[in-house]
Amino acid sequence: MNAAILNRFAQLHSYENVEYQVRDARGNVKPIFQEYRLAQLLIKRGYITPLWINRWYAPLVSPFLGYWSGTKNVRNLVTNAGFAGSAGRLNGSGAPAAFTYIAVGTGVVAAAVTDTTLGTETATSGLSRANSTVSLVTTSVTNDTAQLTNTFTVTGTVAVTESGVLNASSSGTLLCRQVFSAINVVNGDSLAITWKVQMH
Repeated sequence: MNAAILNRFAQLHSYENVEYQVRDARGNVKPIFQEYRLAQLLIKRGYITPLWINRWYAPLVSPFLGYWSGTKNVRNLVTNAGFAGSAGRLNGSGAPAAFTYIAVGTGVVAAAVTDTTLGTETATSGLSRANSTVSLVTTSVTNDTAQLTNTFTVTGTVAVTESGVLNASSSGTLLCRQVFSAINVVNGDSLAITWKVQMH
């Protein structure tokens, strides 16, 4: 088996592994836009912005880009800094802190492996970076997936368009980042995020 194949099997896995759900003040699930792979690709390539789908003319083309659902599932991107931090955690080199913080923001520039921060991290409206509940769950083999969960209690009106995982309450190393069509939240809503990173 050549080195390229071995390297492929040693990478962090990143399919549609982050789930978002919004509930209103009464606990009712609110519909959010679940984009198709095509829309995710168009956002990634910068052809459309996460806010574009929510504009007045977007319903004309939204059937081709996605659908309204009770949850949104989005493909993840692991950054270069995230790979380095994970390697350091694995063998204790440099002793980087564990990646346990979930942050959200309003940045619309597509996620890239060179990212070291969110585009525009939100620190108000109940959406400040939070230390999440962590666990190991099974995707392919027992406990092969690191899971982070947090529910934000929203106190303002925000169009959330990005999220990331970091290893500190401020600054820190960015493990993952993703950008998606806007999740619109208002005062009294709750935004539940479940993030999974599989070792594969």
